[in-house]
Amino acid sequence: MSGLLDGKQLVITGVITESSIAYAVARLAQEEGAKIVLTAYGRPSLVARLARRLPEEPPVVELDVTDEEQLGTLADRVGAHLDGLDGVLHSVANAPAGCLDGGFLTAPWRDVSAALHTSTYSLVALAMACRPLLRPGSSVVGVDFDASRAWPGYDWMGVAKAGLEACSRYLARDLGGQGIRANLVAAARCAPWPRAGSAATARPSRRAGRPAPRSAGIRRTPNRSPVRVWRCSLTGCPPPPARSCTRTAATT
Repeated sequence: MSGLLDGKQLVITGVITESSIAYAVARLAQEEGAKIVLTAYGRPSLVARLARRLPEEPPVVELDVTDEEQLGTLADRVGAHLDGLDGVLHSVANAPAGCLDGGFLTAPWRDVSAALHTSTYSLVALAMACRPLLRPGSSVVGVDFDASRAWPGYDWMGVAKAGLEACSRYLARDLGGQGIRANLVAAARCAPWPRAGSAATARPSRRAGRPAPRSAGIRRTPNRSPVRVWRCSLTGCPPPPARSCTRTAATT
């Protein structure tokens, strides 16, 4: 099948259910002609079952983004299936329960550091693990959530997302000279809440706190389909036509 991603080769993290944004990205990528490899954390058999439901069953490689040994062998394991990469989707986030739902002032550093390691630093770790395979013109795309305000209940995950936005900017600075783009795209409210898994989306309360000043360098693109915006982030094409009831954001 040919399409916008015809001939492109991608690594997609964060597929945990059919409702995962990463799963929707994987399906659309294949429908647009891409070859993909999925990563699995903790339950590779579960991801393998989900992979069989895609238009074409992709390979699945195990990856814990906080495990240096697995990161160190990722390029070789992905390289067994793909001879290069045109894009990487980082759709990974997790925070211990004590970091959420009002735990901002009481969460211990052990829990906070775990949240930042998994949800923030892992963007850089994943990009560098895939660096040997990334071609000029390739893109590292992460899943964000609006960090310009303090969302009720989001607490340290909000801090992690603010750090993720900063990491994306520095990745763009340091990899841009090698022809590698770094972008973040954020959907509006959607499930699942990142508390026990690795899907990097959230469903905070409809009541938002006072908004903080918007960060410099963030491009907010209202009313567009998040999955299609991610597809365009991977290819560098213009964003899709506006659609109702969805708000997305991108960081470059």
